[in-house]
Amino acid sequence: MTLDKARQLLQVQVDFGGGYNRNSARLIVAEVVREHGQIAANQLIAEMHLDEIFGFAPVPLTQSS
Repeated sequence: MTLDKARQLLQVQVDFGGGYNRNSARLIVAEVVREHGQIAANQLIAEMHLDEIFGFAPVPLTQSS
């Protein structure tokens, strides 16, 4: 899935904004993590205000030694 497609799908979930839509949005974000990494997912969460709408929190990135 491209990031643009993820944005489109997430926008549909945001527009409805219910509990089932939160679960769908979570699956979309998980797919973004799998295909593009956590940084891209964190950017989508911030860009689309998913933290405010669905309570999603960006995952802090840890630095490996």
